[in-house]
Amino acid sequence: MQTWIILCLYISSTAIEICTGIASPLQPFTTYDHSIQLEANIAELWWTVNNAAQEITFELHMKTIGWIALGISPAGGMKGADIAVGWVDSSGKAHIQDRFAFDKQKPVMDNTTQDWFLLKGQEQNGWTAIQFKRSFDSCDPMDVPIKLGTNILIFAYGLDDIDPCQSKVDITYHDDRRGSRILPLRSYADQPADAMLAGLDFVDFRFDNHAVPSADTTYYCKVFKSPSRFLTKRHAIAHEVLIDSRNTNLLHHLDLFECSSKDVLDDANLPDGVCDDILTGMRMCSSNVATSWAIGADLTTVYPKEAGYAVTGVNNNKYFMIKIHYDNPRLTSNLRDSSGIRFYLGNELRQYDLSYLVFGTLSSPASLAIPPNTEQFIVDSYCPPEATRNFPASGINVVSALPHTHLQGISVWTKLIRNNTAVQYLFNAEAFDFNHQFANRLPTPIKIYPGDAFVTRCIYSTRNKDDMTLGGKRTIDEMCSHTFSYYPMVESLTACMTAIDQTAWQTIMKTSLPIDNIKLEQWLRNLTWTPKSVAQWQEFYNEAQRFIMYDRGSYMDFNVLPTIPKYEDLQ
Repeated sequence: MQTWIILCLYISSTAIEICTGIASPLQPFTTYDHSIQLEANIAELWWTVNNAAQEITFELHMKTIGWIALGISPAGGMKGADIAVGWVDSSGKAHIQDRFAFDKQKPVMDNTTQDWFLLKGQEQNGWTAIQFKRSFDSCDPMDVPIKLGTNILIFAYGLDDIDPCQSKVDITYHDDRRGSRILPLRSYADQPADAMLAGLDFVDFRFDNHAVPSADTTYYCKVFKSPSRFLTKRHAIAHEVLIDSRNTNLLHHLDLFECSSKDVLDDANLPDGVCDDILTGMRMCSSNVATSWAIGADLTTVYPKEAGYAVTGVNNNKYFMIKIHYDNPRLTSNLRDSSGIRFYLGNELRQYDLSYLVFGTLSSPASLAIPPNTEQFIVDSYCPPEATRNFPASGINVVSALPHTHLQGISVWTKLIRNNTAVQYLFNAEAFDFNHQFANRLPTPIKIYPGDAFVTRCIYSTRNKDDMTLGGKRTIDEMCSHTFSYYPMVESLTACMTAIDQTAWQTIMKTSLPIDNIKLEQWLRNLTWTPKSVAQWQEFYNEAQRFIMYDRGSYMDFNVLPTIPKYEDLQ
């Protein structure tokens, strides 16, 4: 029997485009809420979520006259995947099969219940289209629920049809005719139509053909002043990340910070350079996150109709800093870049100002030290009720979430804790893909009230590594952050981050001497790992004393957290 292999992640370092230029010659059977190109000129998917009926209607188009398949995978591969296989036979009749993959082998028929339901199908001009639906959760043990948060889609196709009457005419091995995509199916935010933003005023903050160093990792920062041509406060209603076409494989992520209004900058000499070289004196421009973009994300983000981002101020004295992470592992020289961000300005002010809030861990070896050859390593952080004490009594409304790690991250979530009880996920990126990171619009805004707390968890897999992975800025280092956009803006908190504190490290290193990051990294690199020591390390991470950094915008507070408090979890 031919060996079947895992449906590997279809890796791409560029964002997959929304289906504005459809390759399929077949018109969809109906109008859908969402569409996306799974693979250029090969596979396209449309879908509509029906929350009342608790189901999704899909339409899958693929460039083949054989069978086509779409599945929901629990972990990104074929094992445990719930798969719909469809085809159109020679008489024009459409078929669908409900299949389940027990392992890395041919998926078997799901003989418990039929949970993928065929609606329509067609085949012409070398393409096949199948329309079908599925419930969010069928309660079938051979099905995978379509959860809120991110879902892993796998897809594949064959060159020939299936004949259910002949066991020998079955699905055949797909070779490389397969891929995967991680999407928040139930809360996806489509890219806007060009007409929506056409004709609007806009503000660009972008680099001017600056030289990118020939280094593996570079964080480059540049400060901008809001343009003087706008005499009053203006709300942006959307923003677009502008990636220089020369550098689509060079940009890893982009952050935009709003500088503190309490500090004065020299307009004739605004800071510009490698971040480590200029940030010592740029504290006022490195804390208030205005927006973030990461590799694989959609380029354009539209804000909720209730809120806009204030790009211009009353006195036109707002300053912003762009920080771009360049990933240049080949150390290529003579690179130039003009990437940046564009804000589209609405014609009227909206009711609320939009802002951003970040949870997670600081990016240093004291925060993240992940053993090698480990299937799953968990790092938790906690933001206590004290952080939100000064929030308005009416609460704030969280509208989107951007989870972020580097290469080893496989899952990121944040839970809302109220009165020591988990109320719900703020967002659960249970399936996380480094190459497809984007701002996830929540189905409905989530309220945060004074005294609410938060737990953020990042899960890492280092099965492919033989040395430790430490927190840091490089792509081969790790991060753990979860950025949320919300309204109305509050000035009392922009970030709440944790790290294991000096006392805990001194205890485990058996020293009373001060420990800096260099000494800590040297000690960590010399550790020897066994399954037992990995388990002990996980226990250390679960119980270690931490410190909490509250970023208040114009200043920072620090508190000790003896351990992450226990809470009543979600049922």
